Amino acid sequence: MTELTQEIAVAERTKRRKLPEAWFAWMLVAPAIIFIAVIVAWPLAETIRLSFMEADLGGEEFVGAANYADLLDSRKFHETVVRTFYWMFLSVGLKLILGLIGATLLNAAIPGRALFRVLVMPPWVIPIAIGCIGWLWLYNGYFGLLSGLGQRLGILDGPFEFLAYKQSAFYSAIVTDVWVGTPMVTLFLLAAMQGVSRDLYEAAWVDGAGRWYRFRRITIPQIMPVLVSMALLSAIWTFNSFEIIWILTEGGPRGATTTLIVDTYKTAISNYKFGEGAARAVIIVILLALFSLIYLFFLNKVNRKYGVK
Repeated sequence: MTELTQEIAVAERTKRRKLPEAWFAWMLVAPAIIFIAVIVAWPLAETIRLSFMEADLGGEEFVGAANYADLLDSRKFHETVVRTFYWMFLSVGLKLILGLIGATLLNAAIPGRALFRVLVMPPWVIPIAIGCIGWLWLYNGYFGLLSGLGQRLGILDGPFEFLAYKQSAFYSAIVTDVWVGTPMVTLFLLAAMQGVSRDLYEAAWVDGAGRWYRFRRITIPQIMPVLVSMALLSAIWTFNSFEIIWILTEGGPRGATTTLIVDTYKTAISNYKFGEGAARAVIIVILLALFSLIYLFFLNKVNRKYGVK
């Protein structure tokens, strides 16, 4: 009886020395929480605080919601928002279409398939700045390939500066953005296609289904969750795309390629209007958050429809 009592006492002392399970769990996640707080939460909170200030190199002065009121009353800002979403939807749509076509071709059993998969990588792997400099040469009206080819084919009467006119500069920037982003979409969709069971295709082939029918009824439904997720990620990255536009046009000509992220940079960094720039940054966060919530709602519906948990 004495030995049993001693064992119970030792067990009680050991139990008291052990950390509660909840405390142990918090200790495990503490590094991640600290990292998020320092890298994400604190800069975001500082940006929100700064958006209520009239801040420049001379100091700060509290102005309340005046920065937001000025933006909501600005027709130029409204045009920039519309332009940004148009840029995003058009670019992402082209990336998804071209990525789906590319993934389908790379998934086919053709000779040299491994080589073609490697050749898809360079636009995504090389630094964006280097790729954009190459496109600057292509778009040059006097010694660029596109202008020279257009003149040889009789499409152009003379040298054409693609980045000197509003419409051509906007769509030229989209072409470059699609060139940079399509390989990533292609590789993600290719990985999803390779995960589709071959038994489904074989059963459909035995039943006499053609390639187009198998693509519509098997491939697309099976990769739909990945396709929708890729669309969301690509939309966020495209919305925040800065390097491509800045290297090609710096937002010009006459603001034709100025998106929200470029407008924020010009306001806060180029013009030293830190408060107004912070207000623009907060609005970008709000717009992306709303867009992501709507997108995630549709993603959940797609996942439920196709039985993905």
